[in-house]
Amino acid sequence: MYYAIYCEDVENSLELRRSVRAAHIMRLEKLQQAGRLLVAGPLLHKDNDNPLIGGIKGSLIIAEFENREEAKAWAAADPYSTAKVYKRVTVEPFKQVLPKAVE
Repeated sequence: MYYAIYCEDVENSLELRRSVRAAHIMRLEKLQQAGRLLVAGPLLHKDNDNPLIGGIKGSLIIAEFENREEAKAWAAADPYSTAKVYKRVTVEPFKQVLPKAVE
């Protein structure tokens, strides 16, 4: 089942994010290679594709896990979590309706 992992950053998180970004991306790439990642990316403060302009307020990751506990454990072990980039992480079951998944 898919789980939406909604993460909210601490204030002024950009430098802290940068310090562990490579390790964070590596974990996401492993999910992608396993065919478990639906989408992942930063949540921005402003309507602008450049996070350096408006800043980043968090992350959204939607990926497949066996259950909510596994999704929570994965999120808790993420470098952004362990480095205290995130002040809050919410994990909820997610059902993809559109676009229709390729079967």
